[in-house]
Amino acid sequence: MATEDITSSIQANALRQPPKWGPRKKRKLSLISSYIARASLGRTVFALCNYPSLLTNGILRLEQMEEIPLEDFSAEERREHRVFEHLLDSYPGLLERLMNGSEEEILHVGEIIGKGASGARGDDTKSLKSATLDWISPKGAAIQPPLHRNSKIDRGFNHKLTGSLLCPAGLDWNDAETRENLRSGEISVCGDQWPVFLYANYIYDAEDPWCGLLRSRLLTCAYKHVFTSPSSVDKDPKATRSGNARLHGMNCVTTASIAYIATQVRFSLSSSSVFSQTDTSTDSETFYHSLLNLFEDPDESKEVAELLIWWNCQVFPTSSAAKRPISINSALSKIRIKCLATKNAADSNVAIASS
Repeated sequence: MATEDITSSIQANALRQPPKWGPRKKRKLSLISSYIARASLGRTVFALCNYPSLLTNGILRLEQMEEIPLEDFSAEERREHRVFEHLLDSYPGLLERLMNGSEEEILHVGEIIGKGASGARGDDTKSLKSATLDWISPKGAAIQPPLHRNSKIDRGFNHKLTGSLLCPAGLDWNDAETRENLRSGEISVCGDQWPVFLYANYIYDAEDPWCGLLRSRLLTCAYKHVFTSPSSVDKDPKATRSGNARLHGMNCVTTASIAYIATQVRFSLSSSSVFSQTDTSTDSETFYHSLLNLFEDPDESKEVAELLIWWNCQVFPTSSAAKRPISINSALSKIRIKCLATKNAADSNVAIASS
């Protein structure tokens, strides 16, 4: 469901149960607004969001949750509310200020946050447009035919290199008919048809779709470029926090930040000149949400946990989030197993004695 549909459905509920705005006060929210604007929430939590609606709906939903548990809301509404709660957790006192502010002031705060997120996204889009070409260039050779750094008209399926990377997993770019149909639009590519560049070494295994998924070097280069620093792309990470990661207070990778980078790289490879979540040709919103849906699927929790460990090893190797599970045959694992067995035996004896 599109973000606009999510917010409109919640606003429809608002007609039946209008929010109880606090008394209008002279105190403005400009200070907290400017503080939040610097957070660039979209990179790490939720990229494609209508922030004025997020705040308005969040306050409304808090009132509704006095009678309705969060679990009874739709998946999209629950996701939006998690973003709202993350915002409140990040800025102590924000909820009180929002509850005591006027509706106009709350919408103003949302607009300021939205401008900050949009500005950060625009900066990333601009810098990745050129940098991506360096990462996809053949080693020791130039891209042929050449791709322009300041124009994207010859990218996408119009070029053999970007086309091969954007080709949906499962399709054969080497097949002449497939290439022509992708270029002409005869084959329409939806956002949930993931491109092969998401996979390690750009190899997709139809028998094991999780194999190598979201582990390509292109993605890690783009992630480091945005979150650590452009100069860190070709270097081994030595610190847990630097660059934008330091500004965000990050010391581990989030699933939303992976989806954000994948969406940015996909757009940089495309021939579209302007990033828009409603652009039907790139279908960026569907693509971004399809990745979030995968990450939030309880049935995929094991694979997602392993993916995050892998990513943290690439970006924040000294972080506790990058620590791998204890090796099965190690001395430490045997000590842990013996300790657990002793504890279970002791618990069993207590249970027998008390029966």
